[in-house]
Amino acid sequence: MRWENLTEEAEHGRAGTALFGADAVTTRTFDTPEFHGITFHEVRARSIINRVPGASRMPFEWTVNPYRGCTHACVYCFARRTHSYLDLDTGIGFDTQIVVKVNAPDLLRGQLGSRRWRGDHIAMGTNVDCYQRAEGRYRLMPGIISALTDHANPFSILTKGTLILRDLDLLRRAAEVTEVGISVSVGFVDTELWRTVEPGTPAPERRLDVVRALTEAGVGCGVLMAPVIPFLGDHPAQLRSTVRAIAAAGATSVTPLVLHLRPGAREWFMSWLAARHPHLVRRYERLYAEGAYAPKWYQRRITRQVHELAEEYGIGPNRPGAARRLPPPPPVAEEPAPPEPTQLTLL
Repeated sequence: MRWENLTEEAEHGRAGTALFGADAVTTRTFDTPEFHGITFHEVRARSIINRVPGASRMPFEWTVNPYRGCTHACVYCFARRTHSYLDLDTGIGFDTQIVVKVNAPDLLRGQLGSRRWRGDHIAMGTNVDCYQRAEGRYRLMPGIISALTDHANPFSILTKGTLILRDLDLLRRAAEVTEVGISVSVGFVDTELWRTVEPGTPAPERRLDVVRALTEAGVGCGVLMAPVIPFLGDHPAQLRSTVRAIAAAGATSVTPLVLHLRPGAREWFMSWLAARHPHLVRRYERLYAEGAYAPKWYQRRITRQVHELAEEYGIGPNRPGAARRLPPPPPVAEEPAPPEPTQLTLL
């Protein structure tokens, strides 16, 4: 593998200075059912805060990605192309060859303390999921959240993972000193569709349980309804079922995002489509004939439908990239003292 090609800019498809060298890589496998067939490449990164290219459509400028590759194995994942910079394929290789930046928490703490760092918002989970299964073993996020908290640096997290609940107390602590945004990704609630396009993720209802748990704990949590998959998950009845379930979970907002197919992801998704739904191949070729994104008219239609349903069910769209302050948990009311036979005194 070409480890020297793994650069800060390569996180987003550009050439640049290597983030680490080949001598900093340790390769491991674990003989446990949840990691069967998965290879982990532990690296000591040279940089952890990545700048998003100016041409990107992302509504944020800086990201932190403690992992590369993702065991969620979503067939549409736009980050697949980044594996090509390691001479790994963007299909099975992306799902099973996971790069772990084991020094991410300490490195982040150092970079946040640099005089050059301006304290800008940092987004996580926007490339690959920082709460994928590997996080259960490597536990990088507690250190990352703690570093951000100690520097009162605003951040947001997007995840499909249920493991985020492990760090609920840390998120509450962070919210006391900075702006924190939490979003869970749920594009649909169709179980059959989930099993085929997101085979390594928790089921949609489990992700909605995360939203519910965060809400009950006093933590505002929005839902990124992504992706809405054309011809497979965009029927009005499907959209209604999904928005209704999101509302029932107590989400503070819902933001729809139509499937986009960048190079690397496009080839893998289309091969999956040809195998599973060959009758849709020509329709996809026409819909995505102009590039990675569905036509504006289609995106506007989906957005309008979801927003109308959200209003009907009492939730609204979220402003892209906005961070929300997580309110501290309400104080626990103490049981009143039992009445005493003598007169009470004021303390």
